[in-house]
Amino acid sequence: MLFTDKKKTIRVMFTPFRDGLQSCFGGRVRVKDVLPSMKAAVDAGIRHFEFGGGARYQAPYFYVGESPFDCMDQMRATVGPDVDLQILTRSVSGVTLTSQKLPALQLQAQLMKKHGTTWDRNFDFMNDVQNLARTGQPIIDAGMHHQVCIALMGLPFHSDKVHTAEFYVDVMRRFLATGVHFDSVCLKDASGTTDPRTCYETARGLRELLGPDVLIWQHTHDTASMGIACYMAGVEGGVDGIDLSIRPLASGTVQPDIRAMAHALKGTGYRLDVDPGKLGDVEKLLEEGLSEYEFSPVTTTCDARVVGFPMPGGAIGPNVHMMKEAGILDKYGAVLEEFPEVVRAGGAWTSVTPGSQQYWLQAFNNVLHGRWKKIEAGYGNSVLGYFGRPPIDPDPEVVKIAGEQLGKEPFFGDPLEAAPDSLAAADAALKERNLELTDENRFLVASAAVPGKDMTLNEGIRLLEGRAKISLPLKKNEKPADTSSTAMPAEPFTTTCEVSEGGKTRSFKITIAPPQIENATQTTNTASGGKAVPVYSPFEGKVEVVEIAVKAGQSVKKGQVVAAVEAMKAKHDVKAPCDGLVRSVDTALGSVVAKGIPILTLEA
Repeated sequence: MLFTDKKKTIRVMFTPFRDGLQSCFGGRVRVKDVLPSMKAAVDAGIRHFEFGGGARYQAPYFYVGESPFDCMDQMRATVGPDVDLQILTRSVSGVTLTSQKLPALQLQAQLMKKHGTTWDRNFDFMNDVQNLARTGQPIIDAGMHHQVCIALMGLPFHSDKVHTAEFYVDVMRRFLATGVHFDSVCLKDASGTTDPRTCYETARGLRELLGPDVLIWQHTHDTASMGIACYMAGVEGGVDGIDLSIRPLASGTVQPDIRAMAHALKGTGYRLDVDPGKLGDVEKLLEEGLSEYEFSPVTTTCDARVVGFPMPGGAIGPNVHMMKEAGILDKYGAVLEEFPEVVRAGGAWTSVTPGSQQYWLQAFNNVLHGRWKKIEAGYGNSVLGYFGRPPIDPDPEVVKIAGEQLGKEPFFGDPLEAAPDSLAAADAALKERNLELTDENRFLVASAAVPGKDMTLNEGIRLLEGRAKISLPLKKNEKPADTSSTAMPAEPFTTTCEVSEGGKTRSFKITIAPPQIENATQTTNTASGGKAVPVYSPFEGKVEVVEIAVKAGQSVKKGQVVAAVEAMKAKHDVKAPCDGLVRSVDTALGSVVAKGIPILTLEA
């Protein structure tokens, strides 16, 4: 039983304004909706918040039409100058989903510091010590508190070699050998799947290794209902600080509620450095600020199945939202069942971003196309070594398939050197469009750049040109129109129109419905006697057209790739259903399409 005669105060890092927003809504929340509750948290005594990085760097400009730097500035102004504000960064990926060169990470650190960050929690999903050392230095140089992470995860299969307490302590031992400065250490379990015993043994082993004065932090999610138990085990093992949230952004896929943790510590000799009894206004203002948003039971409900599909709470929310948008939520269970195989074959890297997204997308591809028939680019690059070395060797057959499909050889060098030059690409795109070449603009474009993706669709460019895609998880009757597309909506909608005649104006309510075309094989006769065959996205829900590979008048063969759409942050080919001539291209690059909306029409 947890107990100490020596009274000890456990520090709290408050997570609703980053991890809470990400885990519940994929980070797709307007900053104005949470600022009042953030101010109330300061008034109640909170002095350490997580406010940026992760999806709360990307989501504001990918889906909300807000600059993440403006969001950070507003949050800093709200809490004042004396509160610690923390971001989450992903080693060689920084705040992106792809690997970056060192100059991009150096610029990232400078900008995060400039816009209010005092702490940077940096993890590597491979637990690659050299990656942690090289990407930690820019954090130090920028003058932020450098919190180095050991990434934890419960394996969905048995292994005595990795994801044990001994394995995690050895990661820290090897990091110490690099000589890189750090200010604190974090045990980060993004999926909430590490068992309490391993949490205890790891914390105790780190305390013995690091001595009594090094600050050790612990992070977990309550997805499998183990959050409180794991924190109790960590505290007993010697951790000094833990991450906590508050409803409606607590438990489920988020961190445990601060009140539950305070209650669990009663009578143990341990206490939190925050009085949860003073946080009532925080909860009230959060509920008011988020009253328009639709909470999904998938993200607000604990799910013990996560021990078999170790996905971070911060990734389950966005993925569920994207699956729902694409009309494929019925495949959720099948994707989860595929997880143990993609984890085993990949090399058991830790399920934190971007590794968690790579696991998810590969499991999704295995369900959609057949196992290993389509290698997701991030997963393939990871098994080939372009993000660092996995904890155990990947399946040789999967490595071979990945190399063949991606046209790459296995890589054993420095991922920072192999990464594309995203800053150069950003500079060229900004100059070409006569957009201002500020550090913020450069990084917004660079951090959204994906190799092979048209810069017209780059989220940084779209924000700066006033064409940001707005996709908020609002309740259905409050959902705004999607201004990113002029295509016919996928569902009937009601609107009003006014008709003026003879000096009189009359108002009518009308309902507009899209054409109910069931599939891409439905045809009609053309004027020339041929058959018009519309070509649709392979998804029933809303997806974005990211490539149009043909022009009107061009001949195509059955099975030829004629376009591509983006679903689940991945590119999916659209193939011609028959031989024919491209009669018309019915959408533009960047359009949002859904069931019943053709991308193009063939004449067969």
